[in-house]
Amino acid sequence: MSRVNGLHHITAIAGAAQENLDFYAGVLGMRLVKRSVNQDDPGTYHLFYADAEGHPGSDLTFFPWAHMAPPRLGHGLAVEVALEVPGGSLEHWGARLERYGITIGTIERRIGERVLPLVDPHGLRIALTEPARPPLRRFTPWEGSTVPAARQIRGLYGARLWERNPQATAAFLEQTLGFNAFATEDGWTRYAAPGAAGIIDVRASPEPRRGAWGVGSVHHLAWRVDDEPHQLEVRSRVEAAGARPTPVIDRFWFKSVYFTEPGGVLFELATDGPGFSVDEDAGHLGEALILPPWLEGQRAEIEHVLPRISLPTTRFAESSTHDR
Repeated sequence: MSRVNGLHHITAIAGAAQENLDFYAGVLGMRLVKRSVNQDDPGTYHLFYADAEGHPGSDLTFFPWAHMAPPRLGHGLAVEVALEVPGGSLEHWGARLERYGITIGTIERRIGERVLPLVDPHGLRIALTEPARPPLRRFTPWEGSTVPAARQIRGLYGARLWERNPQATAAFLEQTLGFNAFATEDGWTRYAAPGAAGIIDVRASPEPRRGAWGVGSVHHLAWRVDDEPHQLEVRSRVEAAGARPTPVIDRFWFKSVYFTEPGGVLFELATDGPGFSVDEDAGHLGEALILPPWLEGQRAEIEHVLPRISLPTTRFAESSTHDR
C-alpha cells in the first residue's frame, strides 16, 4: 500500500493578522514564506510560516478570521499542534516566551520526549517538542530569524486529536493512510507513517459534545503525497473507506484533496510541489502579497479589504546575552 509521507502542513485559525505575524515570525522566529489569501475567502489572508525554504512538513499556516468566536472544545477536533525544536533547547525557549508574556506550562515528558506546552496570543495550544528520534525532514535555518539557528523551530512535529470513537479513527489511519501505532500513554495513542516526519496522537474526548472551529483552533491537517498520481491513489483508498474526498483542487503551490476522517477532523492530501518559490524569488519569500493567477484580476479589490501588515522588527531579536 502506498502510504502518505507524514505531515505537509497544519492550518489553524487566528485572530488579528498582525498579532499572528508578530508572534510566529517575531517571537517564534519562523519565516513567513508566503503572504497570500484564503482562496475560498479572498478577503482573508493566508499566512504560511516555515523554515527558510518552506520545505513540506515545516509549514504552519493561518487564516486570520478575527471575527470568529473562540472554539468549542470537544470530539472531532485537533486540539494542539506540536513543533519540533532542537534537543536541550526547551529551557531557553521557556525563558524567551516568558519575556514576551506568553502563557507557558511546565516542561513535561510525553512518550519519552521533553515537551513545553504553551498557548499562543489567540488561544492555539502549541507543544514545543524535543524529538527522541533523529530528524526525518529537511531543514534550512533562516538567517533573518529572530532566533539563533541552533535553536530555531525545525518544523511540524505533530498534532493531538480528541475523538468520540478513537478506534474508528485508528482503523482509518492504519488501513487507509498507512500509519502505524507505536506507543500508548495516559490515554493517548501515537501514530506515525514509517520513515516519515509527523506524528498524530489520538485519545477519547473528555468532552461529550462535538467540537467546533474558532479563533485559536486547528482548521485542518495536511498529509504529504509525492505528486498527483500518488495523490489520486490515496484519494481512491479514502473514497473506498467511506469518506467523501473532494476532487483535486489546484492551490498553485501544491494540489489538494480534502476530506474528513471518521471522527470529523478535516484532513488534506497535499503534493510536495511545485513549492513556494515557483512564483517568488527564494530570497524574498513572504515580503509581498502573492496571489494565484486566477485571483490576479481581483488584486485591487482584495488589497482594499485586507488589513495592512508588516514583518516584525528587530525588537523580537535575541541579544547576545540571551544567545548564550
